[in-house]
Parts: sequence; C-alpha cells; structure tokens
Amino acid sequence: MQPFDIFLIFCVATVCGAFAFAWLNDPNPQRTPNQTETPADQIYLFDQGVLQHASEATQNFLPLEAGFHEWTDLREKIVDRFTLFPKQPKLYGTGSMTLDAIDLNGPTQINISWDNGLNWVQFLGLEGDQPSEALESRIMSHGLTSSLTIPVWQVCKDGVLIWWNPAYEALHARVFPTLPVEEKPIFSPEDETTCQRVSLRDVSTGKKEWFDVSYREVDGVLNYQAICISNLVHAEEAQRNFVQTMTKTFAQLSIGLAIFNRNGQLALFNPALVDLTGLPAQFLSTRPTLQTFFDRLRETRKMPEPKNYANWRTAISELVNAANDGRYDDTWSLDSGQTFRVKGRPHPDGATALLIEDITADVSLTRHFRAELELGQSIFDTLDDGIAVFSGTGVLTFSNKAYQSLWKVDPDTSFADVTIHDAIQDWKRKAAENPMWPEIESFVRSFVDRKSWSIPVYLTDGTHMTCLISPIVAGATLIRFHIIKRSDIQARRASPQDTSRDI
Repeated sequence: MQPFDIFLIFCVATVCGAFAFAWLNDPNPQRTPNQTETPADQIYLFDQGVLQHASEATQNFLPLEAGFHEWTDLREKIVDRFTLFPKQPKLYGTGSMTLDAIDLNGPTQINISWDNGLNWVQFLGLEGDQPSEALESRIMSHGLTSSLTIPVWQVCKDGVLIWWNPAYEALHARVFPTLPVEEKPIFSPEDETTCQRVSLRDVSTGKKEWFDVSYREVDGVLNYQAICISNLVHAEEAQRNFVQTMTKTFAQLSIGLAIFNRNGQLALFNPALVDLTGLPAQFLSTRPTLQTFFDRLRETRKMPEPKNYANWRTAISELVNAANDGRYDDTWSLDSGQTFRVKGRPHPDGATALLIEDITADVSLTRHFRAELELGQSIFDTLDDGIAVFSGTGVLTFSNKAYQSLWKVDPDTSFADVTIHDAIQDWKRKAAENPMWPEIESFVRSFVDRKSWSIPVYLTDGTHMTCLISPIVAGATLIRFHIIKRSDIQARRASPQDTSRDI
C-alpha cells in the first residue's frame, strides 16, 4: 500500500471518529438535533442496557465506567431518590420521559429518552440551580402521596404513565405480576367520566376487587386515584339478595305489606297489597309517597271517609309519627262490609312498614259468637234459679241476674277475677253455717270423680234452697241455687226419698 493511501485512510478515520464522538454525546439527535452538551451536563448513554459513554460531569457525581457498567448499576445508585426509574431500558421505539426526585437534595429531575435500543439519561436541576415553584410543589406532592395506602398515579394526556406511588405498584404486582408497571397500566378508562367503578382480579387469589377510580386534571396532567370499595360492593350485593329473598317471602303472605323509606316513598310492596287495596301495580311501581298512597285509598273508598279532610291530612302525618314509634294500630270498617286491620311499624334506617290485613271473616265470626253469648245470657237471665259457672281453675266465668240478685254481687264491676273461694265467702254472709262449703270448692278445682250432687242451703232469713253442683265441658262446674217453695217442702216431707248427699 502506498503512503498516500495510508494517509488518506487515516484522514477519513479521523473525520468519522470526530462525527461519531459528537453523535454519541448528543442525548437525542433526532428529537433535539440542535442540542449540545455543556460541561455541566450529566449524561449517560446506554446501548442495549450497557453503558457506552458518560459525560465528564458525571465523574464527580456518579462515576460509572463505559463498557463495564450497565443500566441496573445506575438504577441501584439513584432509585432511592428517583423511585420510578425504570427497571429495564427501552429497547424498541422512540420517546422520552421525565422523572421527579422525592426531595430537593441533589438533581431534582431525570430525563430519559430512547431510540431503538439507545437510551440517554440526563440529570436536570443540578446543585446550585433553583427549582421552579411548580417543580417544588410536584416533588412535595409526590412525597406526600407516596405514603398513601391507596393507588395514586399520573398520566399525560397522550396516555403515557409518568408517575405512580408504591400502593399503585403493589396493586400492579397483584394484577399483572409479569409485566413492568410502565408498560401495562392497571386501569384503562374507556370514557372521559371523572369517576367510574372498575373491577380487577387478583392473580394470586383469584378474587375480584372493586375500585372507585377518579381523576382531576392539573396543568395538563391527569391525576388519578383508586379507592377500594370491595366491601361496599359486597354489601350492596348482599342487600340486593336480601331484598330479593324478602320479596319472594312477602309474595306468599296474605297480609298486604308496604314499606316506605326515610323520604316517605314506597320502596317495597307485595301482591297481597294490590289484592286488598285494589291499587294498580303500575301506580305502586311509581313509588308514591305515603300521603299520595292514602289519598288514592280514600279515592277508591278502601279506607273510612274522613269527616274533615283537613283534619284527616293532619291525622295522616300523626299516623306516620305513630308508625315510626310502632304505636299505630287501627281497624277500618269499609262501606263494602270489609274490615281491615292496619298497623304501622318502624323499619330499619328510618323507614316505615305498613301492614294491612283483611279481618272481615274474623270480625264476622266474633260478632256471631258474641251474638250467641248474648242470646245465652238473655236465656239464663229469664230463669228464677241463680246460676254460676266456674272454670277448671276456679274462676267465675258466667252468672245470671238471679244469682247476682240472690247473693247481692256484681262480678262485672270487680277489678280482679272472682274465684270459687270468693264466691263461697259471699254465700257464707247470707247463709247459715254449712260444713259442705269446702267440699264444693274442692270439687270445682278437681278433675276426678266428677258427678252431679246437691246439698241443702238455708239463708239467714229462713229461705230454703237446694244447691246443685254439676260438672260440664272443659272441666268447668255449674252451680245452681233453686229456692224451694213451701208447697215443695210439704211435698218433700210427704215423700220418703231424699236425693241429697248425706251430711
């Protein structure tokens, strides 16, 4: 080779080396072609994660040797202050990102730019530089939010994740354990609503977790936060299941049920309410208020017509207060002949439960039974003999007018039950001494040897009576006092038979 050729090759190599040196010291020649390195710049250049060049200013800051140190070596030295420094360099595509330090002790920002495997790391805000107020505020905000237990993160308007706190990173590890945080965001809102409910599934446990995700835009940056509401969602599901269960249960009841919430609106009703009141289900489904509900009942004549409408409206308000205290209990007699029993009961969370029961059959039966009792009472009142009936426990349950007139007593005016012992004391005050009184009391309270028998009774005024003791149904005892007339006494003396018990 000729000396001239050697010289020419040397010149070309020198020029190419100069260009290469200038290109390697440019942090991002495509993005910022006019940018030049100053002596104070701290720049590291990595190729496929291996350090290829470090500016002269880095020797006094973080001295790393080109060709020997890697991306992880730099990260270990700065991750305490730049907690979001990527674990791996970008190997594909182009772009850049800026990270903030968690304090102001040293460089306050790092700019990372990449271009198909080449990564430039430049430290900004060096010692002696005054950080801007916005940067100070952002660093302070990051320091505060890093201690939060809820996930907090920041996203650019183009969707690039630029910052997150440890809670976000911990949640990301549970949801996407094999993916880097910056490559796969946890939440990807599909719309621009500022608040939405999102579900995630923990890979390790397989359980679904619910979060209330909201954001607020500040200085062109979207600040997100996610609050775990799994317990709230589970409670809502339990409430819905409970309401469905209760609805199915109430559907089988023959009693009409209407539950009004704390605002006075109908929240729940069963089919029996529709059948009893005749109110259409479409009307009840509109959730009418309690006042509107009673107005419709009045219009359909399913409640007694009030004499004064204004007073009736006031009474409805009092009904609500009484129902809240569990004090409302009324019987409605309708023009149609139906009888409703209406009860108001307090319900959890300030609601009111209204129960409407059709007691027409019970009222008719009670009235019929009362009519029979009155008929029987009137029949016994026509008899001249005094009659008293005592239950198996010895309590007076019935007496006619002749008995009350004979012994000068009125059991209906007594505050307490009249027993056989009390009645015998009344008899003793008007009758002569009789050793059979204790036997009568024993017989009334006994359930064995129940046969009719009688004894003679003599009043202090000389009246002669026969006391007939007879067992009747349900262990009760009927005692009958028959006054013997003189003609009957003479006939008895003429007769040799005496059916009374020996004394």
